[in-house]
Amino acid sequence: MKIGLFGGSFDPVHLGHLLVARAAREEAGLDRLFLIPAAQSPFKPGAHPAPAAERLRWLRLALAGDTTAEIDDQEIRRGGPSYTIDTVRNYAGKYPAAELFYLIGADQTGQLHLWREAMELARLVQFLVIPRPGEALAELAAPFRGRLLRGIPLGVSSSEIRARLKAGLTVAHLTPPAVAEALENKRLYL
Repeated sequence: MKIGLFGGSFDPVHLGHLLVARAAREEAGLDRLFLIPAAQSPFKPGAHPAPAAERLRWLRLALAGDTTAEIDDQEIRRGGPSYTIDTVRNYAGKYPAAELFYLIGADQTGQLHLWREAMELARLVQFLVIPRPGEALAELAAPFRGRLLRGIPLGVSSSEIRARLKAGLTVAHLTPPAVAEALENKRLYL
């Protein structure tokens, strides 16, 4: 079995996330894909994401009717900094015979050696690298293994969506319609 793990703040979830998830499922032949919202990024200690309950609600709205992806809230339940190794170990324990794949932005490939217990992480997962429009592609350095996703990279980011909402602009073209409506009604980013 091939299992994909897609961690991130999802603050908020957008069409780029969903396109990446689809590309990973198709290109890597994943049997299951889990979207795993972080409680707190260890690389952004001063960041204050939207409340976890809202981010989970937006993910549920974005994935409504989608039977090819699942939401796993273990990092939110665990609280504190969300270390990928803790989550990967959990999956390795639950699915010992599975091949684990972790989705990572191309901008993070050069930082993998800084991740907590990087050598153990390199042993447990293969990385599916998400290209970003206009950015140079970085190779995975040994001992990290994986491949670049070819899928359609969409030049949209959660920070751009937050800025548009703060400016009173629509995000209907950047998120699933139900998520856009929830974001505009909640008015968290004003």
